[in-house]
Amino acid sequence: MVKKNPNPIDVHVGSRVRMRRMLAGLSQEKLGERLELTFQQVQKYEKGSNRVSASRLYQMAQILGVPVQFFFEELPEQAKGSFGSAQGFSESSQETMIMDFLNSSDGLQLNKAFSEISDPTIRRKVVDLVKAIAGHKSET
Repeated sequence: MVKKNPNPIDVHVGSRVRMRRMLAGLSQEKLGERLELTFQQVQKYEKGSNRVSASRLYQMAQILGVPVQFFFEELPEQAKGSFGSAQGFSESSQETMIMDFLNSSDGLQLNKAFSEISDPTIRRKVVDLVKAIAGHKSET
């Protein structure tokens, strides 16, 4: 039996569920309890291996405090025209790597902390520091 890859749209929706869940400070277990599901089912939704039904997506949006369309925002171009096909959806693309990082625990924590810095000069210095650590030349 050939293993079927998840649809890129399901993967994207799942990653947006995960991102919002983490920003809301909910564990998979807590979200699962509110949805009357196991954390394993939430995990499958977040990975895109199980497709989220319309009613379940609406329920998630209510719990996570976002409109349903939030889960479809920033949908990669490759996924928009590929319903039922993963052609052209490359896991190694720069865009996918960035989105994977932004959806990771470290990425979410870094973005949340960074967004709480109100002084634009300090924000610029943090960006310069991270670039220096990564080995990039400063653009200022």
